[in-house]
Amino acid sequence: MLFRSFLLSLLFCSSLYSVEYQAKDYNYLLGQVSGIDDQLLTMHFTLYKGYVANTNKLLKELGEMEETGKMRTPEFAGLKRMFGWEFDGMRLHEYYFENLGKSALSEESQLYKEISDQFGSMDRFKEELTATGLIRGIGWVILYRDPKSRKLIIDWVNEHDAGHLAGATPLLVMDVFEHAYITQYGLDRAGYIQAFIDNINWERVQKRSVE
Repeated sequence: MLFRSFLLSLLFCSSLYSVEYQAKDYNYLLGQVSGIDDQLLTMHFTLYKGYVANTNKLLKELGEMEETGKMRTPEFAGLKRMFGWEFDGMRLHEYYFENLGKSALSEESQLYKEISDQFGSMDRFKEELTATGLIRGIGWVILYRDPKSRKLIIDWVNEHDAGHLAGATPLLVMDVFEHAYITQYGLDRAGYIQAFIDNINWERVQKRSVE
């Protein structure tokens, strides 16, 4: 019985590491995001694909270490620490690309009313989003919903894998790493942020808010 349980746990663990993620195709955004040129987007897509490839590579290497009994090694610990960076880099870019592509948010929608109530107005929400995006340093700006209180919170995430609000749902994700804007905007991060705000796919954000 113990041996059977061991085999089942081994198979379960191996199946986790055998998961392979596929890079999504965001070429539909080309020519559709005013203020962010196609060359910049194409470069950004390539960087995102690197996160997908590295996530899969780490899963494979972790699986091999698990199969050969090397889980209690410094090498295993190092790969485990790296995994969050690569996985979150992959997933945050997917959130980011998918909330691009302009679509309006109806003033009659539940999300519009929540933003207006909690931030004072849509304009004040955008002011806070912009101010957070202009914080010195590189990172992400994320509008979260706390599922327990239903509160909407704009947060700064300094690294892909550090600073997230535990249990909160990302609704809107803005990349403010330099690679997201510097080849087109140089040091004018405010100009990039305005272009991002002008191209929010509110239909997608609203869908996330009820998922």
